Amino acid sequence: MTVRVRIAPSPTGNLHIGTARTAVFNWLFARHEGGQFILRIEDTDEERSKPEFTENILSGLRWLGMDWDEGPFFQSQRLDLYRQAIQTLLDKGRAYRAYDTPAELDAMREAQKAKNQAPRYDNRHRDLTPDQQADFEAEGRPAVIRFKIDDSRTITWNDLVRGPVTWQASDLGGDMVVARASSASTIGQPLYNLAVVVDDIDMAITHVIRGEDHIANTAKQILLYEALGAAVPAFAHTPLILNQTGQKLSKRDGVTSISDFQNMGFVAPALANYMTLLGWSAPDAAEQFTLDEAAQQFSFDRVNKAGAKFDWDKLDWLNSQYLHSMEPAALLKLAQPYLKNAGYALTDADHSWLLPLVALLGPSLTRLTDIVEQSRFFFTETVDFTDDAKAQVQLDGVAAVLEGVLTELTETSPVTTDDLKALVNNVTKAQGVKKGLVMKSMRAALMGALQGPDLMDSWLILRQRGFDVARLKGALALT
Repeated sequence: MTVRVRIAPSPTGNLHIGTARTAVFNWLFARHEGGQFILRIEDTDEERSKPEFTENILSGLRWLGMDWDEGPFFQSQRLDLYRQAIQTLLDKGRAYRAYDTPAELDAMREAQKAKNQAPRYDNRHRDLTPDQQADFEAEGRPAVIRFKIDDSRTITWNDLVRGPVTWQASDLGGDMVVARASSASTIGQPLYNLAVVVDDIDMAITHVIRGEDHIANTAKQILLYEALGAAVPAFAHTPLILNQTGQKLSKRDGVTSISDFQNMGFVAPALANYMTLLGWSAPDAAEQFTLDEAAQQFSFDRVNKAGAKFDWDKLDWLNSQYLHSMEPAALLKLAQPYLKNAGYALTDADHSWLLPLVALLGPSLTRLTDIVEQSRFFFTETVDFTDDAKAQVQLDGVAAVLEGVLTELTETSPVTTDDLKALVNNVTKAQGVKKGLVMKSMRAALMGALQGPDLMDSWLILRQRGFDVARLKGALALT
């Protein structure tokens, strides 16, 4: 048997991290088993489905590094297939048209509520006579099509994550609507539970891997597989992603879509790595790995049953590890969009100093967005001075040091960090001061602060930009 799994997002919003994590688990299992990963877009919700959301989903999956073997397939292009399946159920007597009005359904629910009963359809139109159906049709009542659920059934499956699962059909809410707004001669819009089963049958899906919030749907869908005479796939219900209070992660928690994480400066390998850890652990207890490396070890016996709490600190740590290990050229390619979005004007000629800049700042980055603030003083000819920096350049003897540095810059024209170090040594000896005073004063003058990245590397970049002399003169003006 060739393993075939699918991810089936709905384009009613951007790619959510919960959906993306489900995609990761499907992809890992397919690649581990040498199987196939299919992409299906469930876009039958015409009012809420948008092309821009579809593109967001596709680009998000690609960005994370997940390729698919078939698709994307669109449910909106497969409506005839669903209607054929519904007609099959009608012909078999496994489904029927129900003509209840909204007011009648509301009255039924109110009566159940008054008796402290769980809301459910009471199957009142399951056995209508042809005359009764004709009367309802004559009234102009629209019908939904309901699938018959035998309340006496016990539905069981061996979940690959949770083990044996048992569900009583009497807890499924009565006969299930599988199509809206139908008449005696037409079948209306097919609904989710029916469409997803027909798709899985048609695409020969062997394993359905999805969040635990679908468990009730699984019980309903197993009945549909059986009614349509199809083999029931294996099911694996993965833990939900939770916020720090133990609730399901939602938009109320802030960032939840993959594009949001991208905008916040997380890199794709780190986010994909972290999502793999949300509910699964590697046999060797490793925490940093590629998707391909995870696929080699992936199995459901290491997927947790309990919900996975989202940990921002852990994600930040992972992201920093990836950033710190990147070659400067690769890091620069990722960082440039953030610099441009911040309003920094960049040209091709800037590459000569941007590359050493990202090499300098890379080891201190947690997110790509950090480079915007950390590189700010490299983009302006002058800087604002902190109180500490201002006090430093106003110390006795510092003006002479700065003037000595300016003189040396004119006479020696340093072009390497070794040249700059030699310059500092020359000024230290000429002024008869401690080297620490010179270094601290140079940092204050060049950066406007007493903390920052390596002084000599920073100074060389500022020199490449032609900013160091202006900075030194600005500091002298404060003395």
